[in-house]
Amino acid sequence: MKRFDRRDFVAAALLGGVALQVRAQGGSGEGFEFKAIKPQAPTDAPAGKIEVVEFFWYGCPHCNALEPALKAWLKTLPPDVAFRKVHVPWQVQAHQQLFFTLETMNQAEALNDRVFSAIHVDRSKLDTPEAMADLVSKHGVDRKQFLDTYNSFGVRTRMQRATQLTAAYKIDGVPMFGVAGKFVTAPSMVGSNAGALRMVEQLVDRVRKGA
Repeated sequence: MKRFDRRDFVAAALLGGVALQVRAQGGSGEGFEFKAIKPQAPTDAPAGKIEVVEFFWYGCPHCNALEPALKAWLKTLPPDVAFRKVHVPWQVQAHQQLFFTLETMNQAEALNDRVFSAIHVDRSKLDTPEAMADLVSKHGVDRKQFLDTYNSFGVRTRMQRATQLTAAYKIDGVPMFGVAGKFVTAPSMVGSNAGALRMVEQLVDRVRKGA
């Protein structure tokens, strides 16, 4: 599994400009604004639902910047779309463990903003269980329960599955969206956060039509 460093994320940021330039020159569609995944990645959506997965990393500034637009977009999801977030295993692996601990405790949705803010506003590395426990306990989460869950087999299992899904979708940057195990798109491919979300909608529509 590829592990990103700072140079990778600088390159990922520049890709947005590259995508805009390519479209200006007439390049669009598959290979530019989205990619097909072959073989298809597994999905975990209920029957009759089209799964959309956001692959992200808490420490990624682009993922943090996407959050407001993503939240607004999620309020408009049609009933046949199932959305979930998957934290990639790159960089500070403890961040992946933090996310799946919060998810296991049904606290991820409530505390994701707090985690992003701690890292990107307060400049906390948030890279040890103790630092994480200090943060979540300030927001009503029992410290001992958090640490017990953090070290649990269930969380390790979720991390393993997330890592496998990251590989199956061939994710090489974040944030990136997977659609129905068949396609991926990203702000870096389309040129903007809003454009990426519109592309997700188009890919969902393709899946509805049997693509």
